[in-house]
Amino acid sequence: MMKPPMQAIEKLVRTALEEDAPQGDITSASLLPADAVISAELVAREDGVLCGEDVFAAAMRLTGPVDVSFAVHDGESFRAGAVLATVNGSAHDVLQAERVALNFTQRLCGIATMTAKFVHATEGLRARITDTRKTTPGLRVLERYAVRCGGGGNHRYSLSDAVLAKDNHLAVLSASGVSLVEALREARKQIPHTTTIEVEVDRRDQIEEALAAGADTILLDNFSLDDLRSGVMQIAGRALVEASGGVTLEDVRAIAETGVDLISVGALTHGVRSLDLGLDIRSV
Repeated sequence: MMKPPMQAIEKLVRTALEEDAPQGDITSASLLPADAVISAELVAREDGVLCGEDVFAAAMRLTGPVDVSFAVHDGESFRAGAVLATVNGSAHDVLQAERVALNFTQRLCGIATMTAKFVHATEGLRARITDTRKTTPGLRVLERYAVRCGGGGNHRYSLSDAVLAKDNHLAVLSASGVSLVEALREARKQIPHTTTIEVEVDRRDQIEEALAAGADTILLDNFSLDDLRSGVMQIAGRALVEASGGVTLEDVRAIAETGVDLISVGALTHGVRSLDLGLDIRSV
């Protein structure tokens, strides 16, 4: 489970800290003794899967010499009431970093926890749960990591990573009088041999053309369960089969039972609720 580069984490955290306290924390500066030192705990208010320990610690460390020690680590489950980490340092530093540290960690834990639920729902079946590019602008590196912490996989990271011919691409080709087979054969000549090609289809009669064009993966978009089963049988191992389109926790197992290889779920990142965590002061 490769972690995001610390340089990328610190860049995002610095931006968030500057946004939250552009001229410092005037509440702590005007109310609290300059030498006040506190001990606090990061506490779970509900069950979940941890993600974001490096981000949380970076928010504290970049604000001041705050010591952070995690008892639960990224990818590990916890129960409500669990102490996830302890924090010791200047009250000014800890309280200035608190909101940024929690905002990042709560969102990442929410993504990891939701992903784990989808993975658990498909346990024992071949289908792998993956994310999509429906991420928060600027936070993709963290949100993709959170999906991995929950046991899921990542789709292409960006538009630069793989060819994915979607419905709008196919519409432009059709309007231009260019066949998909012709277009993808030309694309093969331009991309590295390690780059994969995926084609999205929304009807079964498009599958053979996508296969003839040499697609490595066929994305069956918004197919019914019956059509997914038929599509898997039609493709018959000639390409990977991905299911996508409005996938929910309630229907994901039924989708997986159709025999698809991948199930991409945009809601893992764009529709997730942040997990409820709190930073509680234990001593001053």
